[in-house]
Amino acid sequence: MVRICFDYGHGGRDPGAVYRGRKESMDNLSIGMEIAKRLRIFGLEVDEIRGADVTVGLEERCINANNGNYDYFISFHRNAFRPEEANGVETFVYTNPSIRARQLANEIQKNLEICGFRSRGVRTADFYVLKKTKMPALLIEIGFIDNSGDNAIFDYKRKEIVHQISKAIILGTK
Repeated sequence: MVRICFDYGHGGRDPGAVYRGRKESMDNLSIGMEIAKRLRIFGLEVDEIRGADVTVGLEERCINANNGNYDYFISFHRNAFRPEEANGVETFVYTNPSIRARQLANEIQKNLEICGFRSRGVRTADFYVLKKTKMPALLIEIGFIDNSGDNAIFDYKRKEIVHQISKAIILGTK
C-alpha cells in the first residue's frame, strides 16, 4: 500500500499569502483534506501534517514526515506575486529530484492544466520541505491566490481539481 504524507502549507500564526480576505493556509488545508479523503477511498494511506488552522514549523513538518516511513511527501500551496499580474500552476521538486518525484510532479502538473490553469511547468527549487524530507517530495502551487482568474478556477472547478490531483497521485504512485 502506498503511504503519502500531505503537508498543507502555512497555518495558525502564518496565513501565507492573503488576498481580499482569502488566506492561503485555509485554501491549502481545505483542498488538501478533500484530496486526502478521496485517496483514502481508493485505498491509499494518507497522513496529514496538520488537520486544522494551527502553526507547524518547517523543521517539525520534515521531522514528522521523515519519521513516518512514507513513499511520498506532497506540500500544498497557493502562489502569490503582485495582484492580478501572474497566474498559473507549477509543481516543484528538489534540485536533484528522484525519478519518482519528477514523474509524479509531471502527472500532477498535466492534470491541473486540464482544469483550466495556465501551466508554469515543473520546476526545481531548494525549498526547505523538499530538501529536508527523505522520500520523493513535491510542492504544488495551485494557482495564484492574488489572481481573480485563478481563484475562479480554484473555486468553481474545485471538484475537478480534487479529481485531477487524486487521479494523478493514484496513477503516478503505481
